[in-house]
Amino acid sequence: MHHDDLTEREKNVLRYIIQQFILTAAPVGSRNISRKYDLNFSPATVRNIMSDLEESGFIDHPHTSAGRVPTDKGYRFYVDSLMALEDIPLPEKQNITAQIDSYQNQPDELFALVSKLLSNITSQLACVLYPKLDSGILEKLQIISVNSSRILVVISIASGLVKTITLEINAEIRETQIRAVQLLLNERLAGLQLSEIRKTFNERIKDYALDLHPILTVFFDSVDKIFTNTTAADKAVISGAGHLLKKPEFDNPERFQGVIELIEDKDIIIHVFEKGIELRQNNVSVSIGTEAEIPQLDDFSLISKEYQIGDVTGTLGVVGPKRMEYAKIVAIVNYVGELLTETLTKSS
Repeated sequence: MHHDDLTEREKNVLRYIIQQFILTAAPVGSRNISRKYDLNFSPATVRNIMSDLEESGFIDHPHTSAGRVPTDKGYRFYVDSLMALEDIPLPEKQNITAQIDSYQNQPDELFALVSKLLSNITSQLACVLYPKLDSGILEKLQIISVNSSRILVVISIASGLVKTITLEINAEIRETQIRAVQLLLNERLAGLQLSEIRKTFNERIKDYALDLHPILTVFFDSVDKIFTNTTAADKAVISGAGHLLKKPEFDNPERFQGVIELIEDKDIIIHVFEKGIELRQNNVSVSIGTEAEIPQLDDFSLISKEYQIGDVTGTLGVVGPKRMEYAKIVAIVNYVGELLTETLTKSS
């Protein structure tokens, strides 16, 4: 049998095994399948089909049990070829929309809300990555004096996002200098992408007036820090760790430890979400188990989608055990992503 040419019967049995396993978290036996689903063929036939599926790597049996569980390959086939996306019930759609609408003009609160919403609806760990500011266009830059040797730089991006950063200056600074630098920088940088500003800052400012020197020097020294994405801790909102810890998969202490490590290491989740986007097909990216190529995620799947504000994109999605309701969760991640794009576009 060619590995991926499954017959209709095999597809049906694989679909039932996966649906059953998603429901119960217990390995699935052939009797269980014959009884539960009207297959019109004998338990012996089901057993034969199951051993064929196992031979070609779609299912496997844990050594302590006669039942079978899906492999990463089995889940992948299910996600790509067998599942039908579920419709999100209208009341649930209305509830999501109402909550997101109420935060329309506050991007930060909105990202936190969306993260919480996603984790509550899907009962998984949810993550919203802040937009990648690199492609954002600088609308204006403000410099505010905090005290005699410290300034606050406020960067406003055309899509309504704001980034602030505090800089120390080793000299007394006067209000007139601040205003002059602010004017100069806005004249020369507004309308450019942040990535462009980082590359060409020195070129654009090299003939500056010397009396503005201390403030501009700090800009020269910190140009990468000022016109760049924020740090890992600032660039993602992760919610719903509690949901993961309740799943039966993580009853054994070793796996439980794995979940804790994952939750505590934001960078792993951020990295995988950024990578997941490369694998995406039809708007939503699904990465299953070992596909992420990160050992800490071998027992997990990740479902993600990009959202947009103007020219800037970010990512949202969920991480959970491989035994998750893909049909439902893919639909929800897709819906929430589209809604977030819509809301951010309206408010910018």
